[in-house]
Amino acid sequence: QVHLVESGGGLVQAGGSLRLSCAASGSILRINNMAWYRQAPGKQRELVATITSGGSGNYVDFVKGRFTISRDNAKNTVYFDMNSLKPEDTAVYYCKADGLHYNLTRFDSWGQGTQVTVSS
Repeated sequence: QVHLVESGGGLVQAGGSLRLSCAASGSILRINNMAWYRQAPGKQRELVATITSGGSGNYVDFVKGRFTISRDNAKNTVYFDMNSLKPEDTAVYYCKADGLHYNLTRFDSWGQGTQVTVSS
């Protein structure tokens, strides 16, 4: 089993910054892709950014130039630096990771989410 624990959410004014972290633990041989999703009230969960094991990041258009995804493979941790935050960025942010257990079976796990609230 793989557990993902997010941290770093909170309340920030528009234009401010936050850094989210997500640490994975458990039976992990290798983590392939990691990602950040978000879900705003009344809306579906949406993909925001992904990062490969080699560190290549991809972003949806509405966060390009403002948010940066990175990872520390030695710590099984993914980070999300969010700058120039807007009220519409308010959501619960979830991390996701896929990879292999030590027994070579695949995993695809989600964190519990962390609230980000941006005030105008």
